[in-house]
Amino acid sequence: MGLEIGQKVKVSRLRDRVSKDVAAYLGKRGVVSQFKMVDGSGVGVVVEFEDRYTTWFFEDELSVVQ
Repeated sequence: MGLEIGQKVKVSRLRDRVSKDVAAYLGKRGVVSQFKMVDGSGVGVVVEFEDRYTTWFFEDELSVVQ
């Protein structure tokens, strides 16, 4: 997909089981703030939401917002 820092994204799905706090952000929009290594080979995308909550997602769980 080629996400970039500062890009607006929407949480479009959740690949794994997550806490209720994270699940509440399904369908919400945020901004890519950074990237992080996950699972030793994958790259996670750190997203910050309007309420200043920050967490990471796999790239395929996000969709770009125009």
